[in-house]
Amino acid sequence: MVTVKFSASLRERTGESDLTVDAGDAPSVRRLIKLLDERFPGVGEQLSEGHSVAINGEIIADPLYEDIPDGAEVHFIPAIAGG
Repeated sequence: MVTVKFSASLRERTGESDLTVDAGDAPSVRRLIKLLDERFPGVGEQLSEGHSVAINGEIIADPLYEDIPDGAEVHFIPAIAGG
């Protein structure tokens, strides 16, 4: 199982603060986003464009093809822009 944690902005869209998915259904971040978009239509675009991803506490620089190990905790964190 993989535990997915949502930020406050995503909770408004999903109605969930966290959920668990079968690791076989989400072996990579890309597949996890697709799975979440099927469950919560429209969230996939939001996740792909405006969020960083942390797996087991490590922020991933280029997460789409990152493997997600069974038992992992995945956080979607809003990207912070600044200058």
